[in-house]
Formats: sequence, structure tokens, C-alpha cells
Amino acid sequence: MDIQLIKELQERYGITFHDVDILEQAFTHSSYVNEHRNLNLSDNERLEFLGDAVLELLVSQYLYREYPTLPEGKLTKMRAAIVREDSLSMFAKACHFDQYVRLGKGEENSGGRKRPALLCDLFEAFLGALYLDQGTEAVHEFIKKVIFPKVAAGAFSHEMDHKTRLQEVLQKSGDVFIDYRLIKEEGPAHERIFWTEVYVDEKLIGKGQGKSKKLAEQNAAENALSGLQG
Repeated sequence: MDIQLIKELQERYGITFHDVDILEQAFTHSSYVNEHRNLNLSDNERLEFLGDAVLELLVSQYLYREYPTLPEGKLTKMRAAIVREDSLSMFAKACHFDQYVRLGKGEENSGGRKRPALLCDLFEAFLGALYLDQGTEAVHEFIKKVIFPKVAAGAFSHEMDHKTRLQEVLQKSGDVFIDYRLIKEEGPAHERIFWTEVYVDEKLIGKGQGKSKKLAEQNAAENALSGLQG
């Protein structure tokens, strides 16, 4: 087992595995198993299957609680954006998992360590191993550090319109009155530009512009969110 991986998991995430063998399995690709048949190793594919299910449940729970007014269709789109291959491979690299996965020589030489599909599977396998070793709460604590901050910072906000996101953020502490006001419009009919301001309880929090009233409101909401997060 890679001692550096054990050390990094402890230092960065406060995770210490009880069963080191299952952690080792999570970082063992099928290509490595095929090249070391005499060692009787197991690859991470079954753990990946389990981790995928645990991740989907916890992300669903987070989105359900965090965005109480978002309709089912948009929740589904947002969840899909978070758990898709390129997102999970990004999280795997952020955790340095790509440095520790055990690959066969052929997979290594063909650039497998950088392959999004492989890294996505690796991330899910780690979650599956953590779930078996320490339960759902441990997985939840881990993704609270790795995934949820990215969601809260708007990394997946392209799946949700800015007006809805602004409403969710502002109404976390209770009901507020959000008002979009058209300030001016200029230009010929085919090149009209609209300027909008957004107020919350009569306080100006953002300004925006666009080629339609709807786009101007979205831009104002986007700028208001940037101001609130800054």
C-alpha cells in the first residue's frame, strides 16, 4: 500500500482506513490485476459500482435540501452535471488520486493516468471503499470538503438560471422581496439593449444588461451573486 496516499488522506481529509486492503483495491485498475495474476488481486470495478450509488444519493440529498424551490427537472440536470465523467475526473485530480492509482504497463504507457473515464471510475471506487470501511457519514464528510464547495461556488450553475440561484441564496434565511427593475433601453428595434437593476427589500444588489429584458435580468442576477460571494 502506498504510504504517501495513507498520509495524504489523513492530513488533507482526516481519513484513516480501518481496512487498508479495501483502500488498496480502490486504487487497483483491472490492467494492473491482469499483469499480476500471481498476486490474487481484486480490481476496483465492484467498488466503483457501489460508490456511484452512494454518491448519487448524497448529491441528490444535498441538492434537495440546498435548493428547496428548484423543480425536479432542474435538480436532475444539476445532479447529472456534478456526477458526470469530466466532473468526477476533475475531483479525482484535485485529490491527487491520479498519482496513486495502480495501472498495468500498457495502460500507463497509453496515458491511462490522465484518462477521464479511468479517473472518474477511480473516484467512485474510493467512495465505495470509504462507504464499506466507515459508512455513509464518512463519505458525506469527504464530499462536503471536495464536491459541495464547488457546487456552492457556482461551478455547475450553468445548469440552473441565475435568477433561480439568487432566489435560493437570498431566501435561505427567510422570505425576502426580490424586484427586477428595467432602468432604460436603447438602440434600434433589431439591436435593442436593456439595462436592469435587481433589488432585495429595496436595496440595490446588482445591475445587468442584455438584448432582451430576460437576458438583462439574468445578467443582473449573475452580477448580484458574484457580489454576494465576493
